[in-house]
Amino acid sequence: MDRSPVIVTDKDGLCGVLDTTSQPAGWDDSQALIRLDDGRQVLVPRDRLVLQDDGSYHIPFRLGELEPTQETLSASRETVLTVPVIEEELHVQKRQVETGRTRITKTVHEREEVVDEPLLREVVAIERVPIQRLVEGPPPSVRYEGDTLVIPLLEEVMVVEKRVMLKEELHVRRQQTSVRDPQRVTLRSEEVTIESRRKEP
Repeated sequence: MDRSPVIVTDKDGLCGVLDTTSQPAGWDDSQALIRLDDGRQVLVPRDRLVLQDDGSYHIPFRLGELEPTQETLSASRETVLTVPVIEEELHVQKRQVETGRTRITKTVHEREEVVDEPLLREVVAIERVPIQRLVEGPPPSVRYEGDTLVIPLLEEVMVVEKRVMLKEELHVRRQQTSVRDPQRVTLRSEEVTIESRRKEP
């Protein structure tokens, strides 16, 4: 049969041993006798003992606050009282706490713009100018009259004697006109929105 002592601790960590052999005065089955480390004996209601996983008991109050039994009072005159000294230690730990979040949203906007720029376009206007004149001497060559290019066209004709006659001239003028050709061009721009949310600790 296992005779190992049953340990009892109170809320301050004070230890004692559950005594199941002694029967002090005034003891009944509803009370348990606890022998403290300093030699004192106290009676504790059994319904206040809380069984622990390791087989020991715990009481949710201080053993020192209980009245000692008569046997303890008589023995205390010859017993030295031992007072436990308790020291508290401070443990400081650091942990990370999320205080807020920042969300950045980028939005792309599109817009259409009308591009209307003048464009140069060249056209050639050809005008036939009748001449019907005999050419004396060397035939005329291509020439410019202002901005008009003159190209002579020659033709041989039968006469009493053969001569070169200027039949007609082509007067070529270069003309410039300004035309518009609107085009739709899509341009993009970026916009950044910053939204901050702070989380309460």
